[in-house]
Amino acid sequence: MQSDSRDAAVRAEGLGRRYGDGEAAIDALADVSIAFPRGQFAAVMGPSGSGKSTLLHCLAGLDRPTAGSVVIDGTPLSGLSDRDLTVLRRSAIGFVFQSFNLLPMLTARENVALPLRIAGTRDSDARVDAMLGEVGLADRAAHRPSELSGGQQQRVAIARALVAEPTVIFADEPTGNLDSASGQEILDLLRRAVDERGRTVVMVTHDPRAATIADRVVLLSDGRVVLDRSGMGADEIYDAVRTLDPA
Repeated sequence: MQSDSRDAAVRAEGLGRRYGDGEAAIDALADVSIAFPRGQFAAVMGPSGSGKSTLLHCLAGLDRPTAGSVVIDGTPLSGLSDRDLTVLRRSAIGFVFQSFNLLPMLTARENVALPLRIAGTRDSDARVDAMLGEVGLADRAAHRPSELSGGQQQRVAIARALVAEPTVIFADEPTGNLDSASGQEILDLLRRAVDERGRTVVMVTHDPRAATIADRVVLLSDGRVVLDRSGMGADEIYDAVRTLDPA
């Protein structure tokens, strides 16, 4: 399922990322061209070292590619200063990480409010309260991360990612540190962000069962896209990944 929509939430053309020089150089990404339409849930998979996290970081503007281009919400990243890139990430991008990345000294409510406070958004209180309600944590708003379970912390992270109404949410192994029940709750919240809010979600995962919730599976190997399909079941995904990484 190759998509080249010019109105994509995020797209890359000829994307490359090389680390090192000379004979020691490693191409983590090599000539990747891909687009993720608005309102789509995509799962990015591949063996260890395939480039999936590097792709996510380059698409999100967390890492600068050594070749090619990335466009988010119609804005090319290549010409942006560090300051302008930060502003774009603040308004157009949400992040959900495996390790939650919550600030331990802040309450759940303060963590969710942080992007709005940094952006100087007015009347943010109602929006923060609504987001905490949507992820089922209205009664835990005053608790700090250490007082929350892993699943609850990840729900706070999703509320924080959604509160600024970004165009695209990048999720890097969002269920990797969770039990199966908590992981399913997180996947359901990401699915709702697509179906009910029209967001684009690009999720890196190693779990074929988690990937089945996505509309589309993108499989990487040696820094290149080797499969791009929709409607795959868990067994099909598992077989495709196992073919690339028999171990």
